[in-house]
Amino acid sequence: MAGFRHGYIWCLRAWFRTSGLTEAANCHSFSFDMSYLPLYWNPALLISSQKIAVFAALTLLFAALGRVVRGVTTGGAVAGAAVCFALLWVVGLAGFAGLLTVFVLTWVATRFGYAHKQQLGTAEARTGRTALQVLANLGTSAGCAIFYSTLWPDRRLLVAMTAALAEAAADTVSSELGQAVGGAPWLITTWQKVEPGTDGAVTLAGTMDGATAAIAVALVFVLTQILSWRLFAVCAGAGVAGMIFDSLLGATLERRHWLGNNAVNFASTIVAAGLAFLLA
Repeated sequence: MAGFRHGYIWCLRAWFRTSGLTEAANCHSFSFDMSYLPLYWNPALLISSQKIAVFAALTLLFAALGRVVRGVTTGGAVAGAAVCFALLWVVGLAGFAGLLTVFVLTWVATRFGYAHKQQLGTAEARTGRTALQVLANLGTSAGCAIFYSTLWPDRRLLVAMTAALAEAAADTVSSELGQAVGGAPWLITTWQKVEPGTDGAVTLAGTMDGATAAIAVALVFVLTQILSWRLFAVCAGAGVAGMIFDSLLGATLERRHWLGNNAVNFASTIVAAGLAFLLA
């Protein structure tokens, strides 16, 4: 009981050092009087709380925006929120900026020429993309970010993350704008003309627009200092390569019903991320 005299308890210095209470670590005793708490408050805890609050607010705002403009279903909004929070937690506002860029580009491309795409029978549902569609397009980027922060802090994973986002933007923009303004498409494997909306069909206009979207996403990550200019080329190039791979899978495995569209999209983001990781 001697260690509890006068409201004090004898403490291990190592515990205080672990907790960040360096001043207390140099003392022989620590008072549990509430008036002492401000002296030994760990600022890291306050910063983490502030970050969580800000990130949570931005995540809710992002999810609400997607739902209000009918870019996603309710389930899609929840999936998008999970991806958003993961990118914010690992990369900060730069991750949010990149994700928001992808969303804006794909939403605008989806709504552009909507009446014409309805006539073709290729228009996206007005209710927006589902949770599976969101995760198929954005799951790889979130996975790279989480893997980087928890298991393997290799910055090449961040490059892979940016490339996966670039591919997601490029794929959707190329498909949506290609159907809206691209004219008659060609099958990427045979270069024969096919009907709009055919799996594996490409147009010159759609391909150029998709490449522009990949460049835009990569540029955002350069401006937010996640990528250097050399890695900008890696990110954009891998995004475009993933977009082309998506068309190849569409013209082969998807047309034979061996893979669904979500599986094709997911595989394409993995290819883009893997290529960027190897080239970074």
